[in-house]
Amino acid sequence: MTEIDISPALAGTYRAFKTIDAHTEGEPLRIITSGYPEIKGETILEKRKFVAENWDVYRKLLMHEPRGHADMYGALVTEPVTDGADFGVLFLHNEGYSSMCGHGILALVKVMCETGSIMLEDLPRVIKIDAPAGLITATAYRDFEGKILASFKNVDSWAEAKDCEVMVDGFGLVRYDIGFGGAYYAYVDADDHGISCSQDNVAQLIDIGRRIKHAVIDAHPLNHPVEEDLSFLYGTIFTSKKVTNKEAHSRHVCIFADGEVDRSPTGTGVAGRIALLHAKGEVALNDKLMIESIVDGRMIVSATAKSLYFGKHAVVPEISGRSFITGKHQFFIDPDDVFQNGFMLR
Repeated sequence: MTEIDISPALAGTYRAFKTIDAHTEGEPLRIITSGYPEIKGETILEKRKFVAENWDVYRKLLMHEPRGHADMYGALVTEPVTDGADFGVLFLHNEGYSSMCGHGILALVKVMCETGSIMLEDLPRVIKIDAPAGLITATAYRDFEGKILASFKNVDSWAEAKDCEVMVDGFGLVRYDIGFGGAYYAYVDADDHGISCSQDNVAQLIDIGRRIKHAVIDAHPLNHPVEEDLSFLYGTIFTSKKVTNKEAHSRHVCIFADGEVDRSPTGTGVAGRIALLHAKGEVALNDKLMIESIVDGRMIVSATAKSLYFGKHAVVPEISGRSFITGKHQFFIDPDDVFQNGFMLR
């Protein structure tokens, strides 16, 4: 077959972006390796603000159609900002920028080690990552078959609120908890509310998940104890005891950002959930739970230690999951492209 490629002369008229794509337990991650202009800021939160205010057009370009889709997720690697960190990361999605992403951390670590960007020898390698929610400590190692496995210890996570109620327009009374695992989520028992967490019910899950999120935002203001930029509800997580894997503790379906559906159990989501379960006395320290996702992906989570985070009684969760490289891409912006900001259709 004849190879088709863009000529160097034509490519010189385009802005180009290079990415490595991966997924963790089915949830995509587009890792942007080149193409962005300089990202200024002394801290990761300053870098996130700078990117949002100056280069948001590139988020839309790479996350939205026709290059992405409504459920695309991205990671923009930056220089580290704290002593001892290996690199920093900003997380992108259809609506904007998140404070933390567990599936993204796991995929980043796997890709960095798989490509040799971070050298992995025989012993486990500790990798420190500056994320908007704080410094993340990940570990990568090779198993007896030589395959790379990854896990990470998350930021301090806690039960923000338990046993709350809110009236949701078009649905009725909803009972919920709020947990923080790098982002705030409203946790709703789907079984208790007669909501199916199966793949064929995704449209209803998106609709009700959005309604619950906005109702909780109106009824329950959030104030992160340190960073105002983290004081927002990221999404709704439906939990269910109706699982397909008999070893799973429960199922998660996370509806976040502008109606995105997480294909994984949600790394920050399982962190907040283990904090809630521990606060309710339902799990002990170091109890390992398997949480499955809407597509039967799974993550393992445990609360490894108790902590006190600026007055919050918290735990330090550890999360693991499986990640895989899916592609390597080069995207271009034709200066005459009428859809440079992209669009979203479901």
